[in-house]
Amino acid sequence: LFIPFPQQSGLYEYKIFGDLADIPPKLCADVYMDLDFRKEWDQYVKELYEKTYDGEKVIYWEVKYPFPLSNRDYVYIRECREMDVDGRKIWVVLAKSVAVSQCPEKPGIIRVKSYKQSLVIESDGKVGCKVYMYYFDNPGGMIPSWLVNWAAKSGVPAFLKDIKKACLNYSKST
Repeated sequence: LFIPFPQQSGLYEYKIFGDLADIPPKLCADVYMDLDFRKEWDQYVKELYEKTYDGEKVIYWEVKYPFPLSNRDYVYIRECREMDVDGRKIWVVLAKSVAVSQCPEKPGIIRVKSYKQSLVIESDGKVGCKVYMYYFDNPGGMIPSWLVNWAAKSGVPAFLKDIKKACLNYSKST
């Protein structure tokens, strides 16, 4: 489901709803939160790490963009909470961009200054899980419509397939 951002900016907010029938919710949350493992399964990661600045854990993430576009990078904070709602275990991950002086912009890479994400993972009542994600960023620069269309039709939906495959490999590697 793709919803145009208000004020006809040409930007999109993405909402993903999906079922991962064979993936327990805790495993899905663990894989999503494991930055080192993400470098192994996410082909778009160029650089990804977490550091503490002024007592706050901050993530730096550089994303590979197709030639001839410049890569994008993100500086953000995130938090994962495991909640119990009427006996249902639910994992909630919230993330948003932050400005951190210790992470200056790099030449040739466009900084994504406006990013927010909400991810909810819960049991499907069997062995698997349901995943709900809301995602927005302003990638900056001039993004051609073909890339926006690709992201909407292929890139964003592929996230569920990629994370499912990562979960299956994660269970073998731990």
